Amino acid sequence: MNQAVDESTAAGVDAVDVFAEPTARVRPGWTVSLSFATLAVFMAFMTPIQILLPLQLEHIDAADKNNALSLVTGLGALVAVVANPLAGALSDRTVSRFGRRRPWILGGALAGAVGLAVTAAQHTVLGVALGWCLAQAGLNAMLAGVTTPLADRVPVGQRAQVSGWTGIMQSLGLVLGALITTMLVTGVWSGYGLLALLTVALALPFVLRHPEPALPRALRPVFDARAFARTLWVSPRLHPDFGWAWLTRFLINLGNALGTLYLLYYLTDSVHYADPGTGVLILTVIYTLCAALTAIPVGVLSDRIGRRKPFVLACAVIMAGAALILAFLHSWTAAMAAAAVLGAGFGVYLAVDQALVTQVLPVAQDRAKDLGVINIANSGPQVLAPVVAAPIIAHLGGYTGLYLATALVTVVGGVLVRRVRGVA
Repeated sequence: MNQAVDESTAAGVDAVDVFAEPTARVRPGWTVSLSFATLAVFMAFMTPIQILLPLQLEHIDAADKNNALSLVTGLGALVAVVANPLAGALSDRTVSRFGRRRPWILGGALAGAVGLAVTAAQHTVLGVALGWCLAQAGLNAMLAGVTTPLADRVPVGQRAQVSGWTGIMQSLGLVLGALITTMLVTGVWSGYGLLALLTVALALPFVLRHPEPALPRALRPVFDARAFARTLWVSPRLHPDFGWAWLTRFLINLGNALGTLYLLYYLTDSVHYADPGTGVLILTVIYTLCAALTAIPVGVLSDRIGRRKPFVLACAVIMAGAALILAFLHSWTAAMAAAAVLGAGFGVYLAVDQALVTQVLPVAQDRAKDLGVINIANSGPQVLAPVVAAPIIAHLGGYTGLYLATALVTVVGGVLVRRVRGVA
């Protein structure tokens, strides 16, 4: 009996460590290591979408490159919709002595690297699609691991600042990926291969250097597939703040996906830029620099004043302004101006939105799964954007119509954040 009491007490102590709201501020080294792991995910995600997949598919089927890109990215995003919350739910139930998140970060990085290598070796649209789906499955398992430590370990008063650092890695990942695939290495295969290696290498500092509390076996919920499927629907009636935060993120990311998915083709077909691959790199550098200038200061300011929603609304208006520039001014100068404005707005979004969503999670025991559901609002637009964008370009005003749609959905998303009641 005494042994049972001791085990229960020990489990209770561990439960406090694992499930309680964090109060101790994280150190800079922890933030840097998590940022490196986040950089790995988004470099592996975004570089193929923006550069490698368009180039690969243009070589495979130049006449139907738009539809081929829509098919491949759409199927990959469908895999992401399932893989991210599934990996999150399994992470919440992982009782490894290495903790709940680190095994999924490393395992996801390895699986994602294999998927990138498989994608590189393909010579048909179907083969590219299958390889990219494999990469998406692994990378989304890794994403489930790198997004949850913010809620697990970072106190509310520090979250926007840490979110600013990890969030800017999304843009920096594309810049570094573009540099790798346009200057450091030549060829689609070598680009995929180096990305695969870096995905694993950048995950290792966080995995090896920063231990986390393990989940006691006595507290592990039983995983039931039917129950899990039901939990993918988080009732907006029971958890309205979670629902509105999800919808806000979905719409802002849909606007971002509509605006960026065809950027390489926009520079080619509308701006008539001589070297569109280099053009994408230049615009991405401008975008990232401007995002960095706003993300960290706004994160610090948001933590200091304890407010999130005004910043989300402001970023949506700024990003919509960038879309309007692209809609009406089809020139290289206008594209650079739009990149600067979009970067400034998205930097605000990166710092504040992730901090906001961690404050509306329903229960601590399901943090990774619920953040996986939130992350459907990131990957879901990648499914919907090609379906929406292709007919707009073909039948509703070309790129002008596309960027007007981008501005509209982004502003609507920003306005709806006002419906979140539990966060200022």
